[in-house]
Order: sequence, then C-alpha cells, then structure tokens
Amino acid sequence: MDTPALLATTHASIDAIGAEGWNALEHDGVPFLRHEFLAALEHSGAVGPGTGWQPCHVAVRSGATLVGALPLYRKTHSWGEFVFDFSWAQAYSRHGSHYYPKLVAATPFTPAAGPRLLVRPGAESARVRRALLDAALESAPEASSLHVQFATGEEAGWLEREGLLARLDCQFHWHNQGFADFEGFLAAFTAEKRKKARRERRRVLEAGVCFEMRAGAELSSAEWQRVHALHADTFRRHGHDPYLNQAFFTEISVRLPGQPQVLLAHHQGEIIATAIFFRGRDTLYGRYWGAAGDYHSLHFESCYHQGIEYCIREGLASFEPGTQGEHKLARGFTPTLTHSAHLIRDPRFAHAIGRFLVDERAAVRAYAQDAAAHAPYRAGTAPSDVPPSAP
Repeated sequence: MDTPALLATTHASIDAIGAEGWNALEHDGVPFLRHEFLAALEHSGAVGPGTGWQPCHVAVRSGATLVGALPLYRKTHSWGEFVFDFSWAQAYSRHGSHYYPKLVAATPFTPAAGPRLLVRPGAESARVRRALLDAALESAPEASSLHVQFATGEEAGWLEREGLLARLDCQFHWHNQGFADFEGFLAAFTAEKRKKARRERRRVLEAGVCFEMRAGAELSSAEWQRVHALHADTFRRHGHDPYLNQAFFTEISVRLPGQPQVLLAHHQGEIIATAIFFRGRDTLYGRYWGAAGDYHSLHFESCYHQGIEYCIREGLASFEPGTQGEHKLARGFTPTLTHSAHLIRDPRFAHAIGRFLVDERAAVRAYAQDAAAHAPYRAGTAPSDVPPSAP
C-alpha cells in the first residue's frame, strides 16, 4: 500500500490554517499552542509587521487532513524569546556575517515548554516532523538558523538525533504531591522554612491586602484596563514597553474563557496588584504581574503562594511561574531542565556554538543539582524529579 504523500505549505497568518484542524494536533494541553492564543497575538499586533516577529507558520497535510504544524516566525532580533543568543549574533557581526533574519519555532514572549512540531494523533510522527523541519528551512533560505525553543524533552532528543544542537536551561517549577491544602504543602518543609513562609504570608494579610482569582472573561473592561496598566508598569520600570496590549488580553479572554486566570489584590477597595496566569490541562502558568505600591512580600504572595493555593484547590499537577529565580526555591519550587534545539547553517559557527553548548549543558546540570540541594523540603518529601535528569 502506498504511503500517502505529505504536502507542506507556509502561511503568513495562522488564520490561513483552520482552527479546528490546528487544535486537533497534539499540544499536551498547553494553552499557548492553541490556535486562539497565536491568532490573538497576530490580531492585536503583538507579532507581525513592524514587530520583528513575522509569522511564517508551516502546515503539513495528508490529502485534506492537517497532520502537522509548526508555529514559526522570521525574526530580525532576539527579544522576547528567553533563550538567549545575543552573543551568537555579536559573533556573526564581528566576523562580517549576518545572524538576522533567523527562524524561531516557539510561542512569542512565552517561556513555557510544550511540543513545537505539532502532530495529529495517529499520524506517523517522525515523517511529519521531518516534513515540518524541511519546509521551515525551505521557507527562508536567507535565514542564518532555526531555533526550536522550549521543546519537550522527547522532542528535543529527536531533534538532536536529526542533527540539531541541543541546549539546556533551568527553570523552577512546583509539583503537586496530592496536598490537601496549603498547610499540608507547608508540612513538607523543614520547620525553619515553614516558619519563614508563614511569616511572609502573614505580612501581606496584616497590611490589609485581600485576594480573589477570577477568569479573564469575568473582568469588566475597566478592570482589564487597570490590570493591563499594572502589568505594563512592570515592563516600563525595566526600560521597555510591554509585549502584549489590552486588545490581546480582551480577545484571549473571550476566545479561551477558562484559561486566562487573573489574581486581583485589593487594598481599601482598590486593585493595587495583579498577577496574570494561564491554565492548561494540568498545569498553571504564571506570566505577568504588576503592583501600584511597595507592599512587603506582595510579589511572593501574588505570583507564587496564591498560584500554589489555586493548584491545590483545583487539583492541578504543576505550576510553572516563568523564568529566573533562586528566590523561588524558598517557596517550594524546584529546578527543572528546559530544552531547545538549534540548526546553524554556517558550519564554522555551528562548530563553535556546538562546542560552547557542550560546556553550557554541563554547567546547567551542575547548577540544577546544586539548586535542588537548597529546596526547603524535609528529607524524603521533595518532588521525585529532583535533581533533574537530562535526556
């Protein structure tokens, strides 16, 4: 029996690829890979002309059926990726070569792991993945490189076997061990760490701050305006405008009503802080935060403790609060390796970057193992994936 031919096409907008077919692909319940999320980025102008993120998504069909897709962008800078390659671009420049444009397979502005080479359940995975890779490279022959960011460990291993360069980084995630409530979670801490966590939470309550978690669709226009203003202020304090505008959050709340979850912190009847989360199939993702004043421990309470309480209450398995942070260790988050894969077209730079990545991977593993030793858990109660292992 002949194997059905695969047809690969590239598209300057995700709207050219049907939402039903895209969402039927396997995306591990990650909300950032849904058609609605990626479309809202385009509709709101967060990506597209003038942003340095030009969509060139790849679709692979077998007959009329979409069997694979790759969220792909032609990039003219390296901002908003969280897999840092600025030094690679500088090396190209020093040698009179051009690093940009490059191709990035990822969800813009979102350092959350998930499949990147999306395949329809039941399809021949390796064959579809290969077709996606080939089409991506053919779509932009002028691009210096292809970067598949925050892939799953299994996917990263496949990409490495296909000749891409493997890269590791470390984030801090929380894992639910069947805790009945927040006090049950703290019971796994050492006495000293448990005391510090309770004192941290008590300071926020004593300041008169109270919290409510609401779905994005439940917020009024005025509330979203306040939330976005707080979130935007955090970015501007660090010297640049926010990646996402209010139009994005408004659209995503309507189109994915159960997934944006917004924590509102109130003080004397006013919203004084917010944290914006996204809910996946079994994971809560922390993304954005902002506050109108300097309240002791408010950041830790809003971005970490309240998220953990939500996961326990809702029975979610894990909580990924974003990048950075040894400070997350004291709040019960533990090191987890993240993966990316890189295809560098120029063999000279591929060789040099490959050597760098060998040393970097060893350093990241050592860092993760050392960080795990500083987790606040009592002996025998830490999550079972610590220290992390590499594929």
